Amino acid sequence: MKIGFISLGCAKNLVDSEMILGILQQAGCIIVNDPEEADAIFVNTCGFIESAKTETLETILEMASYNKKLIVTGCYAKRYKEKLEKEMPFIDKIITLQDYPKIHLILNDLFSEEHMKFSPLRYENRLLTTSHYSPYVKIGEGCNNNCTYCAIPLIRGKFRSKPFQDVLSECQLLVDNGAKEINLISQDTSRYGSDYNKQNKSELHHLVHEISLLEGIELVRVLYLYPDEISDDLIEEVKTNPKVAKYFDIPIQHISSTVLKRMNRRGNKEFIEDLLNKIRREIPQAIIRTTYIVGFPGETHEDFNQLYEFTEKFQFDRLGVFAYSKEEDTGAYSMTNQVDELVKEERLEKIMKLQKRLSRQVNKKQLGSIHNTLIENYDPETKFYYGRSFAFAPDDIDGMIVFQSNKPLEIGQMVNVKIKTFFGYDLIGDRVEGEDNVS
Repeated sequence: MKIGFISLGCAKNLVDSEMILGILQQAGCIIVNDPEEADAIFVNTCGFIESAKTETLETILEMASYNKKLIVTGCYAKRYKEKLEKEMPFIDKIITLQDYPKIHLILNDLFSEEHMKFSPLRYENRLLTTSHYSPYVKIGEGCNNNCTYCAIPLIRGKFRSKPFQDVLSECQLLVDNGAKEINLISQDTSRYGSDYNKQNKSELHHLVHEISLLEGIELVRVLYLYPDEISDDLIEEVKTNPKVAKYFDIPIQHISSTVLKRMNRRGNKEFIEDLLNKIRREIPQAIIRTTYIVGFPGETHEDFNQLYEFTEKFQFDRLGVFAYSKEEDTGAYSMTNQVDELVKEERLEKIMKLQKRLSRQVNKKQLGSIHNTLIENYDPETKFYYGRSFAFAPDDIDGMIVFQSNKPLEIGQMVNVKIKTFFGYDLIGDRVEGEDNVS
């Protein structure tokens, strides 16, 4: 049987897709890229914000036009199962997140072919669809933060850490299969382990340290850190461990204390500034990435100006901005003082225009620096190699390092690159020899 598979949404959803793909392949299915060739098509959906939901529905309708067996999974399937059943009866099977522990039984019933036996959803069966040199590892599920704009707790439930030894075993398997970099993800990675120890304290720094000891690992990166859960222990681990990326992905969402309070975010303007300044002080070379939400209900011009001025002053290495999306069943849905859509877009564009200018200033500081770079691609026509150092996450948001070499190199190799110039968010340089690694 030939299977087409489309994965929408975030890296956390991608890991789920790779787990499902793994059990499909292990059962004897052939994974194909062309939906026309497929006997069945899976769409792993996203239901986070309005634009993601629109993409989900458009993708389902597009895949339905091929008249193949159609299976819908993921976050949208969980959040809107009854809606899908009512409005899209042509879907052959809807598999929600809660169904995943028994997905092998569902697939056995769905395909009903004696020679196909589906295994339970386990990391040992995972089929990587991205670089096996730099995979994601999901260390937890769900979220306890209950931000008033966010539907994740409604979709994925309360936060649950993945067992410590299971994470280590998965990382070891990935490293044994060639991984050089491990990227730890969750809805809230900074909370890892707090749900199973008596002190309710994060064990993330301990997990990161143990992963860094695996033979063959070059870099451990942590993504999705909640500000007030970033411990001094974690900062110290990042600072002192050469195998841990000097990289902090901290979605702060806003800087106005009044907006943060309405968002139900812990901490205020002073706390966030103190945290970010502490990281810059302790680890001057650290890359700090964040995201904002503009146009949140009640966001005044004064609130937005605070955010704009803070952005200009702090100069984040990476910044993503979203216009507030009104999501039903969340605390902010029925808030008064909803911001006009046009105002949201104007504010988003203003911040992004500023960040584009600031990025040039940030990149200028990299000129002449040397980055230990993981090679991920090569273009034989231009003779350019493409890769990433500690400063670039693998999610196509941060950009990359583009360089040339006098000697042929291999994909997956780690080399030193001296930065000569930059273009947009990308750094451009040449491979150098005889330089100490920089991380």
